[in-house]
Amino acid sequence: MLRIGVDVGGTNTDGVLIDVTRTHEPARGVLAHYKAPTTPDVSTGIENAVRNVLELAALPPSDVSSVSIGTTAFINAVLEADARRLAKVAVIRLCGPYTRQCPPFIDFPKRLRALTQGHVGYVDGGFEIDGREILPLIEEQVIEQCAVIKAKGLKNIVLAGIFSPLDNDGKHEYAARAIIERELGPDVNVVCSRDVGQVGLLERENAAILNASILTFAQRTIRGFQRAMRTLALSCPLFLTQNDGTLTTAAAAARLPIRTFASGPTNSMRGAAFLAGLDDNDTKAGEQRKSTIVVDVGGTTSDVGVLLPSGFPRQAASFIEVGGVRTNFAMADVQSIALGGGSLVRVVEADATTGKGRRVTVGPESVGHNITRDARVFGGSALTASDLVVASGKAELGDKTKVADVSAEVLTLGMQRIKKLLEGIVDKMKTSPEDITVLLVGGGSIVSPDALAGVGEIIRPPFFGVANAVGAAMAKVAGEIDTIEYLAGRDVHAIVEKIKAQAIEKAIASGADPATTKVVEVVNLPVQYVTNEATRIIVKAAGDLAPQAIASVADSALSSSGSFDVVEDVEGEKTLEDAAGALEDAAAVDSTVDIDTYKPTVLANRTWRLSEIDLEWIAEGCGVLGTGGGGSPYPPFLMARQALRDGKEIIVVDPDYVSDKAMFCRCSFMGSPSVSSERLQGGNEIPSSARALMKYLGASDFEGAISEEIGGGNGMEPMLVAAEMGKFVLDCDLMGRAYPNMWQTLPGAYGIHNGLWPCAISDGVGNTLVLPTARNNKAVEDILRLVTTEMGSSSGVSMAPLDTSTCVKYGVPNSVSQAWRIGRAIALCRKHNELKRIPQAILELQNGACLFVGKIVDVQRVVRKGFTWGEVTIAPLQEEEEEDASSGSSFTLPVRPDDKLVIPFQNENLYAYVLSADGSKKVHATVPDLITVLDSQNGAALGTPDYRYGLRVTVIALAGHPSWTATPEGLACGGPAAFGLDNVPFTPIATYKTPASVIKECSA
Repeated sequence: MLRIGVDVGGTNTDGVLIDVTRTHEPARGVLAHYKAPTTPDVSTGIENAVRNVLELAALPPSDVSSVSIGTTAFINAVLEADARRLAKVAVIRLCGPYTRQCPPFIDFPKRLRALTQGHVGYVDGGFEIDGREILPLIEEQVIEQCAVIKAKGLKNIVLAGIFSPLDNDGKHEYAARAIIERELGPDVNVVCSRDVGQVGLLERENAAILNASILTFAQRTIRGFQRAMRTLALSCPLFLTQNDGTLTTAAAAARLPIRTFASGPTNSMRGAAFLAGLDDNDTKAGEQRKSTIVVDVGGTTSDVGVLLPSGFPRQAASFIEVGGVRTNFAMADVQSIALGGGSLVRVVEADATTGKGRRVTVGPESVGHNITRDARVFGGSALTASDLVVASGKAELGDKTKVADVSAEVLTLGMQRIKKLLEGIVDKMKTSPEDITVLLVGGGSIVSPDALAGVGEIIRPPFFGVANAVGAAMAKVAGEIDTIEYLAGRDVHAIVEKIKAQAIEKAIASGADPATTKVVEVVNLPVQYVTNEATRIIVKAAGDLAPQAIASVADSALSSSGSFDVVEDVEGEKTLEDAAGALEDAAAVDSTVDIDTYKPTVLANRTWRLSEIDLEWIAEGCGVLGTGGGGSPYPPFLMARQALRDGKEIIVVDPDYVSDKAMFCRCSFMGSPSVSSERLQGGNEIPSSARALMKYLGASDFEGAISEEIGGGNGMEPMLVAAEMGKFVLDCDLMGRAYPNMWQTLPGAYGIHNGLWPCAISDGVGNTLVLPTARNNKAVEDILRLVTTEMGSSSGVSMAPLDTSTCVKYGVPNSVSQAWRIGRAIALCRKHNELKRIPQAILELQNGACLFVGKIVDVQRVVRKGFTWGEVTIAPLQEEEEEDASSGSSFTLPVRPDDKLVIPFQNENLYAYVLSADGSKKVHATVPDLITVLDSQNGAALGTPDYRYGLRVTVIALAGHPSWTATPEGLACGGPAAFGLDNVPFTPIATYKTPASVIKECSA
């Protein structure tokens, strides 16, 4: 059985012909391979590559059983925001009363939004995390939306329902699709979000929108591929490769082209493993497979990814950006560095003023595809990485005599730099400190040394130059089940086995050979902050493409209609990291704002009217003050920004400029982050609980809102309440940070009247509970947590209002100002490319210490009673790992090279201690001081769920408010003893520095 694989790259279109009956031979069944130049219309390049491999193998087209193509044509349409290839999309949310504060297209860049937003509508529907309907789907509402969509002339429609990935019976999205197709006819394209992405409504919906916007273009392009096959007399089925390394039919790809967005790097990884004999068919019986790193070195960049023991690539984080839009469809975790065969080599002479000796840089500039013209070995004048390798005698390329004058010092320093770059990216991609196997592919791979630190073995497989096309030819067929199950009182093993069977059945139904199909991945993810042992379970099964499946594939859905006037552009060497800069991104700060001179708008009445830039900085600061917990500030930031764009105002008031008797409602959200990322708030949850509580108290009104905790997403909630109800936001909160328990607020710590009860919670759909009294502080947490679980694990909470003077006495004044200042400091450092100064800039605002600069080398997690407990271990960077001498280590704790910093956490970071090689421990910071882990690459605060091996991080400790740190009540409620850490002493990290009021400063 013969298969052809094609991969379309920026410079070349690679083709390969493989006989799958001869894969046991040294050549791995490769009969022919060819590199054709990528053509402007893409299809011509594919046609040339396929024609040549058939001619080289001297085989007729009738012998070929399948053609598999990997292409970046579809993602490029998004990255370039090309109006010729993007269509407007109608979005219908199945959400009942929820999500309206965070409408579709909310975080699209302006240009992309203008090209794609056609209509937004809301209908009843959606599910709770436990599978219960929020509201049933109402057919009449869907029909009403169809009439509007028809009037607007829109053809591409997205259906996005809350927790639709759990709707395995098709009650909502699939049922709504059937109604739409009945009402609007067969010419419309309806995309169900559950077919595109995973749990996380906004990201999944965004992915579905991008998918829908390129559907018409994708169908034209795939028809072009089919036309090329007919020209070559190929009558076999056409497949496209997907992001996860599996195959999909041409017809399926035309429905879900987003699944092919980033198949190139995946094809390269899968092809490398196959060529090296590391695919699962060659694993010896009883031998345990291990993860492998694949380094694909091109002319300008090196792409690095990880192949898991399953043989499939490690997936990217919970969300990725495409064209400046957050999405969560499956995509391989690939990192790139500016190192390739054409990377320019420069000599930097010694500098007496800085004390730096002579050094050599390699990249980031490159001669790229002009290497055969510009490199020294080919007669050019540019010294490249390939020139260094030839001069060293490790490769034969061009004319070696032309690099004979390269000095031994330059050669040594240059090769050391190449080695350091590769070691750095490989270590960043590792998940443990053990040595790992590296597969080296790509035309530029000759620049790699024969040994790398942290690498046990380097394998250069045969045909490494066309590994991507080989991966396309040998891709498998998969089936995946992603669901949430409740394990309390149930047989976990039986549940998982049932899901495994479903995944295998799904793979076989997609065309996998039953004889080779098996489960390749099982993931269990316990859901936080719930009491019923909810667990997200993901199972993937995969197998070889079945011969009978090939014989039965029909692409009539595409072949029967449409013209072949395919509009195709040159494929570009683009990475997802380039995407954010490819478009005008208005999702953050207006480009006309000069943040160096920006001043907040403080009105004549000494109130602060927030702008979008203010909101962004406050959200960034809330992340830092969240100490690893508090939930992501990103969704509430988007909602608050949308409120401003809808014409509403968010006004902040200074405690000193309002009446001491003015009452402020205390607001927050309680529940699981897994739910808040899916059942986005509708805007009525906190107002409903506030109104019920005010009615119980006999109070008529309140002045404004104040947050229970400034840390994390709850720090932004008063902004939403203020915008929705026309109230003020008090520049103060009742914690100064984030804590995991509801009773860990200053009013709770000091046991004041109305400190924790009465209170009220609401789910926004008519269920509201008022808690008049409680046995003790912890009972409030237990009761509200239990009720919140019944409400779908998300509720809006209102605690008894407090007057201004009480908020100041038992709170942290000016904490909104402090979050703003921290966010501004980070933004300024980023603008001026002073990322290493970010810790110091934060410490200038809030006293403390920079504890550690290093990389994460271990993370342990376990979910107990709804909380995530664990610890993260950080090792210092070695000298060769530091990017430059100004790594920031000069103001960290003095540590030895073998010391490690360990941070135990319970949702939030609890304490930090240095673990020495002799086993001794020294505690340097504990709660109630704030311990925050920053991503050294961009200065953003990391939540404890974001911790993973290899991340370069900077750990800072900030002084907590004296109400926590200097009294027995504060320490009992928020200190080490509150977490059962009776043997951990508390010593303040520094003297607390009172935050400065933005309003006072700007109204002076």
